[in-house]
Amino acid sequence: MNLSDPLGDMLTRIRNGQKARQSVVLSPASKLRTNVLEVLKREGYIRGYDLEDVRPGVRNLRIELKYHEGEPVIKEIHRVSKPGRRIYSKIADLPRVYNGLGIAILSTPRGVMSDTEARAANVGGEVLCKVF
Repeated sequence: MNLSDPLGDMLTRIRNGQKARQSVVLSPASKLRTNVLEVLKREGYIRGYDLEDVRPGVRNLRIELKYHEGEPVIKEIHRVSKPGRRIYSKIADLPRVYNGLGIAILSTPRGVMSDTEARAANVGGEVLCKVF
């Protein structure tokens, strides 16, 4: 199956998994998805993730979702920059999600990072998604 927006597909799987109170969701693996999951793990929105081989040449990401007192840690997660419309942001124009309570995940020349890390590194880039 060919996807036009693989990152959006992974975010939807996370969103749907948390609505269904699942502890683990599976998603096809890619470098961009792995980098976004690394940021989510570092910021404390997911427990972790693992790469598992389905068959030679095909890998899945096993994403462990995180809950606090029975409620999902991720209240909102949505894609900002889409394949039909890319959204880029300078360092001065980086979005603040719920006045700093949430994070925006960016793809920068220095790699995929959160908005606070991008401000510290003084780089802008493509705003991939917002998480709260």
